[in-house]
Amino acid sequence: MARMCEGRVAIVTGAGRGIGREYALMLAEQGAKVVVNDLGGTRDGSGADIGPAHDVVEEIRAFGGEAVANGADVSDWNASKAMIDQAIETFGGLDVVVNNAGILRDRMFISLSEDDWDQVMRVHLKGHFCLANILGKRWRDQAKAGNRIAARIINTSSGAGLQGSVGQSNYSAAKGGIAALTLVQASELARYGVTANALAPAARTSMTESAMPDVVKAPETGFDAWAAENVAPLVVWLGSGLSSHITGQVFESQGGRISVCDGWRTGPQKDKGARLTPLEAGAMVDELMKQAVPAQKARCSRARAGASRCATAGAPVRRRTRAHAWRGRKPGPWSTN
Repeated sequence: MARMCEGRVAIVTGAGRGIGREYALMLAEQGAKVVVNDLGGTRDGSGADIGPAHDVVEEIRAFGGEAVANGADVSDWNASKAMIDQAIETFGGLDVVVNNAGILRDRMFISLSEDDWDQVMRVHLKGHFCLANILGKRWRDQAKAGNRIAARIINTSSGAGLQGSVGQSNYSAAKGGIAALTLVQASELARYGVTANALAPAARTSMTESAMPDVVKAPETGFDAWAAENVAPLVVWLGSGLSSHITGQVFESQGGRISVCDGWRTGPQKDKGARLTPLEAGAMVDELMKQAVPAQKARCSRARAGASRCATAGAPVRRRTRAHAWRGRKPGPWSTN
């Protein structure tokens, strides 16, 4: 049987551990040649160790797959370009980028330092920008030269970016930005044969185990819904040639569940047909709020003393009607990458 990603070349960032590792392994199992990127730092972004990336490469080679390790910082423009060059020089091309690398600097909003904010934005947002921007130029030039392109950008958002997460304002802002970035990439790059989609995964990783160990603990029997490998099949399919008709989507995935995020939509509205006074604006808002669905409340990243709106991970959320942003999701630990 032909493998789904036979002959395709993929970069997976943050692939030394957790869900990134599972992405790299399954892509290789399905025939992709993989650049396993991981800076190998701690969860707050400090330090570096390429060892985990090499370990994943050895796992891939052990079952006959093809892979190389890379220890670049994804937010470094020149290092990102060198990573792309490595993929092309080693494997002859590049078809897929899976932006998965990330860090955490969790604190309540007013306790964040400027560095806490900047480092999370740097790794998540700039990290998503560098590889995709450099590759986008390459794919555009190839398409203009008459080549058929079937390229894929797969980004990593989070429930924190779709709903907000108490104690993770920096991470939530970055992940929300990634969701919006994905929509723009999809619109701008479609003409060149490039799709862009994002995944908001929920799985057991070092980050979620530290945040809520009892919730993500593996069961003694039965299906392990929190196993990291559960979210890899969607990434493999999105990275394949079979997904060319899907772009500009944000998906959630946990266990055997996939959901499509509905996005921000315009809700109830009024129009005076002329400039409003401040009092008229306030009265109009009050009237509209009687018709609007209540705003989504931010989830808690972990149980916190005095936090009254923490939801139990995995508990169902009332499905809301149109006008609700990112509808009908389940709360959970959002820091998966």
